Amino acid sequence: MTENIRDAVIIGSGPAGYTAAIYLARAGYQPLVIAGAITPGGQLVNTTEVENYPGFPDGILGPDLMDAMQHQAEKFGAEIVFDDVISVDLTADVKSVTCDGGDTYQARAVLVTTGSDFRKLGVPGEVEYSGRGVSYCATCDGFFFRDKPIVVVGGGDSAFQDADFLTRFGSSVTLIHRRGEFRASKIMVDRAKANSKISFVLDSVVEQVNGNDKEAESVTVKNVTTGETTTIPANGVFVAIGHNPTTAFLNGALALDEHGYITTDGDSTRTSLPGVFAAGDCVDSVYRQAISAAGMGCRAALDAQAYLTELSA
Repeated sequence: MTENIRDAVIIGSGPAGYTAAIYLARAGYQPLVIAGAITPGGQLVNTTEVENYPGFPDGILGPDLMDAMQHQAEKFGAEIVFDDVISVDLTADVKSVTCDGGDTYQARAVLVTTGSDFRKLGVPGEVEYSGRGVSYCATCDGFFFRDKPIVVVGGGDSAFQDADFLTRFGSSVTLIHRRGEFRASKIMVDRAKANSKISFVLDSVVEQVNGNDKEAESVTVKNVTTGETTTIPANGVFVAIGHNPTTAFLNGALALDEHGYITTDGDSTRTSLPGVFAAGDCVDSVYRQAISAAGMGCRAALDAQAYLTELSA
C-alpha cells in the first residue's frame, strides 16, 4: 500500500480525466491519474481524425490529442499510472483505491472519469473495419461518408437521431432494426419516415460487415422472421444500440441511475458520497462528446478543489 495520503486520485483518463488532472495539478494538488492498463486515453485512442475539437482547424488524430492532454497534465505535476481499478472504499474521509496490479492508493478526494463503452454488434468484420467504415459516433464521423451509402443499426432515439443527421452526408441511409416496432419516440419515427433519404429494414439483424483491404463496402443482413439473407451496400456502418457506463468496478459504492450511470448533485459533479466526484461519459448519457467530457472534467476538478480547501480550513 502506498504510505502517503494523496490529495486527489483520478480514476480514468480520456478528456475528462486528463482535464481534471491539468486543473488539479496547476492548483498544486499533484493528482494521481489511474489511466487504465489497456486503453488509456478513453475512446478517442480508437478514433482516427478528430475534426470537431476546438483549436485544431486541420483536425487531429484521436491518439495524438490524448497524448497531448496526458503530457500537459504531467507537465504540471500529475502522476500517471497505467493500471485498472478493481475495487474502492469511498466511505471514509480517506478513500482507498485498489488496482489490478496490487497497489492501493489513498486520497482525500476521488474523481471518477471512467467513461463508457459502446455496445458492439459482435459480428465478423466489426472489429476489422472499425475506423474504416464501422463507427459508433455519427457526429464524429458522418462527414467522412459524404455521398456514400450508410446504414444505421438500432431502433431507439439515438439511432433515429443519427440516421437523420447522417442524411446530410450520405447518398442514402438505411436503418436496420431487429424488431418490427421501434423504441424511439413517435416524433423521431415520424420525422425519419418523412425523410426520403431514409429507408428501413425491419425484423433484421446485421450478421457481418464486408469490405476490401481499405474500407467497408456492405453488410450482410438476416431477416429474423424468414431467415432470408441479403446484402446492403454500406461504406459507413453506424452502430447505435446503446452504451455501457464503466461503473461496475464501483460495486455499488456510489448511487447510479437505472442504466448504471453515476448520479450527481444537480449541475455539480458531486456524487452520493462526500469527497467523490464524477465526470465524463460515466455520468453523461446524452452528449457523450470529447469537448463536453473535458468541460465536465474541469468542473469536477474545481468541485474537488473546493472540497479540499474546505477540509484544510
